[in-house]
Amino acid sequence: MGSEKKQVEAPATVPSDMDALLQDERTDYDRDYDRIVFSAEFRCLHDKTQVFPLSTSDYTRTRLTHSIEASCVGRSLGALAGRGLLARDVKVNPSHLGTIVAAACLAHDIGNPPFGHSGEAAIQHWVSQRLVPPGGQPSPFETLAQWKDLESFEGNAQGFRILNRLQSL
Repeated sequence: MGSEKKQVEAPATVPSDMDALLQDERTDYDRDYDRIVFSAEFRCLHDKTQVFPLSTSDYTRTRLTHSIEASCVGRSLGALAGRGLLARDVKVNPSHLGTIVAAACLAHDIGNPPFGHSGEAAIQHWVSQRLVPPGGQPSPFETLAQWKDLESFEGNAQGFRILNRLQSL
């Protein structure tokens, strides 16, 4: 008995519903959420500290952890709002609305510099003091719009640019 080998035979045909099994049943909203989770830009939030002014604790958290937590709360609140809208005869899928809000919460810190709004102000000041717009003097910018974009740097706008680039991946 111990020396006998039992061979497993391959099925003669693939079940006809195999294509259905291989279909991606995620919604576009789920795919957007997943695209954010698997992006390098989202993973970079691990290296940024979530700042709590005047905290009495020396415990620090990363923006990655903060964004994941915000996403969980956002999913619940979005689904709750969706159920409320549905009760008022608004055609909405509460689960889809929850996923949309979760993705927005997940992405809300992408593009923000270290130290949040203080970091934005530091970038704006540095650019206005050290870099010149294109024109008469040598400048690293090709257009005035490029210089103004950095001179008035805003993390949410940068996050929007990053997310639009992720959409094409």
